[in-house]
Amino acid sequence: QVQLVESGGGLVQPGGSLRLSCAASGFTFSIFAMSWYRQGPGKERELVASISSAGGITNYADSGKGRFTISRDNNKNTVFLQMNSLKPEDTAVYYCNARLVRVTYWGQGTQVTVSS
Repeated sequence: QVQLVESGGGLVQPGGSLRLSCAASGFTFSIFAMSWYRQGPGKERELVASISSAGGITNYADSGKGRFTISRDNNKNTVFLQMNSLKPEDTAVYYCNARLVRVTYWGQGTQVTVSS
C-alpha cells in the first residue's frame, strides 16, 4: 500500500526555519520524481519545489528560491524540504507528491504556520 507521510511542520516565528520530511513506502521511491506543494488559506495548491529521481535536478518556485532547499535520500525513501527565513505568507499545508509519468501519489499534508 502506497504511503507518503509528511512530518516536521509546526508553528515558527518569522525568520525561523523548519525541515519537513516525507517518508515513502509501497512503491519504488528511487524512480519517482518528488515534489513539495503547499496550499495556503483560501488559495490554490501550488508547487514549491521538485527534485528528480536521482536528485540531480531541482526546481523551485520563485517564492522559495534562495530560502528553501529540497533534497532526497533514496536509501531511506525520504524527501526533505529545508525552509529558512520563513515568512507569514509561507503559512500553508505542505504536501509531498510522488510522480512518474501519469502515476501520482500524495501525502496527507503537514501544517506550517509562520506567526509571531
